[in-house]
Amino acid sequence: MRSDGASDRVLVLNPVSGNGDHVDDVVELADEHGFEIRRTEEGGDAKRLARDAAPDADLVAAAGGDGTLNAVVNGVIAADALESTSVAVVPAGTGNNFAANIGVRSIEHAFEVIEDGRRRRIDLGIANDRIFVNSCVGGVTAEASGETSSESKAELGVLAYVKNTFETVGSFDSLPLRVKTAAGPNGERARAWEGDALFVLIGNCRRFTGARTAQANVEDGLLEVTIVEDAAATQLLGGAALEGLFDRDSDCIATQRTPSLEIESRRDAVQYSLDGEMLETERLHLETSASALEIAVGDAYRSDPDEEGERWPFES
Repeated sequence: MRSDGASDRVLVLNPVSGNGDHVDDVVELADEHGFEIRRTEEGGDAKRLARDAAPDADLVAAAGGDGTLNAVVNGVIAADALESTSVAVVPAGTGNNFAANIGVRSIEHAFEVIEDGRRRRIDLGIANDRIFVNSCVGGVTAEASGETSSESKAELGVLAYVKNTFETVGSFDSLPLRVKTAAGPNGERARAWEGDALFVLIGNCRRFTGARTAQANVEDGLLEVTIVEDAAATQLLGGAALEGLFDRDSDCIATQRTPSLEIESRRDAVQYSLDGEMLETERLHLETSASALEIAVGDAYRSDPDEEGERWPFES
């Protein structure tokens, strides 16, 4: 039962995400569509506001970037409301990668999707008991994230962090890692990888290619793992195009689909970015929570993005 004064539609608004010019548009549209608006003011607010709203709300929308969405989803989970509360994305961040992957093009389009779009149940990723929705990134991209401009992130996505690191630092201490993946349900073999990596990329809804956005299958119970080996640093320092780093014929890329994996650093703790939220650890266990979250998706979303042919040569 809903408590007195509770709303069945709540929008958690991050007013400082992106360049901050979205607030008036979001407020106007949210009001037109019957949302109660709750604004964040400091760190932790998005999760708290979503947690407080979820027991009574049928729908909680996140207006901000991927980090705001991550916090809202974690708030719904903290309220133990995944079965009763749907989530929607209103893209007001810099890159809005997740929104693009589920077919939400703009702030205005987000409210159209809320009213008329499909609802799908998608997987969530879990990293050492912390939830991520889009991706988990470790290595050069995580360490460079704080110094990368919003303009560069909007243009290049994850490659912006790589570009920034090699332009400002000129080198990167590679990560000596051991990675073990589990066997998958569709013939994917368990694998082990050990060596020096520039970075390790684990996609739930995100697939790492040369394109700024690329959707992974987020309904298959699998994570998409991409390891960029240390040898790629020589190519980048030599002026190779960043977009070519993820080409199909690259000899510096290891890929695998898996329901779970273990990553162990053989040296120091590694920084990982979970949808932009940082986690530092020497050992990381990752797995999926299949079909855990109901979310509003646009027409461009495909439950299986590879139905019309493989876009990435994952090993099996």
